[in-house]
Amino acid sequence: MTSTALYDVPGPHTRRRHRLYGVISTVAVLALVGWIVYLLFDTGQFTAAKWTPFEYKGIQELLLRGLGNTLKAFACAAVLSLLLGGILAVGRLSEHRALRWPATVLVEFFRAMPVLVMIFFIFVALKVQPLPALVAGLTLYNGSVLAEVFRAGINSVEKGQREASYALGMRKTQVMAHVLMPQAVRAMLPTIISQLVVALKDTSLGYLITYEEFLHAGKLIASNLDYDLPFIPVVMVISPIYIGMCMLLSWFANWMARRQRRNPRTEAVDIAPAEPGTLLPGGPPEPR
Repeated sequence: MTSTALYDVPGPHTRRRHRLYGVISTVAVLALVGWIVYLLFDTGQFTAAKWTPFEYKGIQELLLRGLGNTLKAFACAAVLSLLLGGILAVGRLSEHRALRWPATVLVEFFRAMPVLVMIFFIFVALKVQPLPALVAGLTLYNGSVLAEVFRAGINSVEKGQREASYALGMRKTQVMAHVLMPQAVRAMLPTIISQLVVALKDTSLGYLITYEEFLHAGKLIASNLDYDLPFIPVVMVISPIYIGMCMLLSWFANWMARRQRRNPRTEAVDIAPAEPGTLLPGGPPEPR
């Protein structure tokens, strides 16, 4: 390892100090984990009475049904949010004030409005069923956020590429679809996936409007007196599933990014090295 302008190779004393910091941090983390496990055992969270419910077929079906409802709400909200975000982004990028101003007002309003307030308003005031109310609230909020993500991604593409496309005679829709969007999507993909993860976690707000999603199913089990209120076991079962779904979304984003890099339309084109010869018509003849 060599020194650079931004990094100096640590000396022997610094390396020993870093190893000491690493050992202390590891011991502290292990002590914290041990303390938490001790508290769980001390409060009886691993007793058979609290974990027995998960052996019953009815409880398993309740959790699976709640998980299915969560995925259904997320799938609908994700698709509609991407569509709404694209429409609002196009409106904000429009050169016509009649389109740009209303799109700007909608984006700023729904971004500022708490998603729970929108869900409750749609459910209570408009008397919409739980699933459509949840999907509508998630769509309005996440769609407005994604609109800003799309707009920022498109504006991040070099201005010269847009001007060159117009110089070739391409229309604005062609420039947007064939030049700007393919490049912007690669830059926007991590942020888009992060916002979809937010939408996935926000589906848990459905239990507040009696939508029978995954968290609602867990709440029914955790509040059951017959099983000694197994709140912590329910959390220990539901949390890894939520984390796994979020990690699956991240894996999908990485897979899409790798696939785009292998796409022939986005790969760099090898250019042959320049050779001596006539560059312009009527120029001097090639040397012999």
